[in-house]
Amino acid sequence: MDNTSIITQVANPKEEEIISSSRQEKVSQSNSSLKKHRSRSIFSPFFCCFRNYNVEPPAPNNKTCTLPPPAEENGGSPKPISNADFIVPVEIDGTVHQVYVLKRPHVDEFLQKMGELFECVLFTASLAKYADPVADLLDQWGVFRARLFRESCVFHRGNYVKDLSRLGRQLSKVIIVDNSPASYIFHPENAVPVRSWFDDMMDTELLDLLPLFEGLSREEDVYSVLQSLRAR
Repeated sequence: MDNTSIITQVANPKEEEIISSSRQEKVSQSNSSLKKHRSRSIFSPFFCCFRNYNVEPPAPNNKTCTLPPPAEENGGSPKPISNADFIVPVEIDGTVHQVYVLKRPHVDEFLQKMGELFECVLFTASLAKYADPVADLLDQWGVFRARLFRESCVFHRGNYVKDLSRLGRQLSKVIIVDNSPASYIFHPENAVPVRSWFDDMMDTELLDLLPLFEGLSREEDVYSVLQSLRAR
């Protein structure tokens, strides 16, 4: 990692995020219904991001209480769950809500392995008030070198999009893993799509992903591998 890094909110995720990029916006069209590879190397959630554009989402209605995260992301539930791994208090409009979080099977093993293979950045379209405490509980090994939240997204056509060109990294070495194609619409060629997960405790997708990422970690250019996966 060089000294020109522009990934923000590194080291101490509680520090104020510093934005330092002025690169021209690049918007590429893609097919949001990208086919998922559903063999032993199926796909799963991940990390990356940048800074705000001048485009801002519509101002929230202060009279409406909307519990984060947005519907397109896997997240916690405001309803009690008997087998929740974490219960996170989130204050919204002066009221504290208890958010119940269930971990995807094999997430601990997956995170530890990803930390060994890659520079990992947590990106989420969720608000920091929700996602930051969840990340504290989830990442016990300090895998995430940076945490980027909704403020770091580009609000584009009703979606929070992650523009990888703002990362300050060589794009041929960047992978974004996400369950929402709208999240990586600017860079579909860098994406490893993953199925959404809610409560299937027999799910093995994170475990099945490990051989794929071990192989990608040895590649100088991830495009050829990802292109072959998309073609299947």
